[in-house]
Amino acid sequence: MTLEGRVALVTGASQGIGHACALALAHNGATIAAASRNQQKLDELVAEITKTGAQAAAFAIDVTDEDQVKSGVKAALAQFGKIDILVNNAGITRDQLVMRMKRADWDAVLSTNLTSAYLCIQQVIGSMLKQRWGRIINITSVFGQMGQAGQANYAASKAGLIGLTMAMAREVASRNITVNAVAPGFIDTSMTAALTEEFKQTAVNQIPLGRVGSPQDVAHAVRFLASDEAAYITGHVLNVNGGLLMG
Repeated sequence: MTLEGRVALVTGASQGIGHACALALAHNGATIAAASRNQQKLDELVAEITKTGAQAAAFAIDVTDEDQVKSGVKAALAQFGKIDILVNNAGITRDQLVMRMKRADWDAVLSTNLTSAYLCIQQVIGSMLKQRWGRIINITSVFGQMGQAGQANYAASKAGLIGLTMAMAREVASRNITVNAVAPGFIDTSMTAALTEEFKQTAVNQIPLGRVGSPQDVAHAVRFLASDEAAYITGHVLNVNGGLLMG
């Protein structure tokens, strides 16, 4: 699954799933435009990638800020000449029961998890249309498919990403651009690290494969969807959840 000559923009690349995606794509030959708000962690990622002989550059972008998205993508295009692959991974949680959820927490999650994907797609799509080749991969969640109490904002944002994926897949298919989503289940990241051991064990008991997933499990799925091997797959949601949700 060589990605030689491809340029991939990965949001939320400073840690967790985004970090793993950037490394996996770079390992297969892609040049990485790594984006997040944390400049220090981005610089560390770029150094890690360049040590392997691959190319990478850091772009400090708050994906909720349209001006920063525009300027950041413009800078990436100026440096690398194109963007072939977009991985919309940036995401946050602000968990609370709806009756207690503050509007600010609803807006923050929808803005970071969903609106940012629209903003990034809008800025990179011109490059993909011009070259008649592209891969857009949105990182959604099993909870966008089955819901989760206390995560109405998160589940709504991730369900929205699935709808965005399918709509975009229909819009750009004629230009040889595929748009897919990866829906992780319970993954071992900083986002889940704060959960109690009791909650984690309860979650594991519901997973047929009997373990929590790793960021690399998700990254391998992203790498496949970014490759030529996945050229006839679009508008699809690839579940990476250990069997937590089937069907």
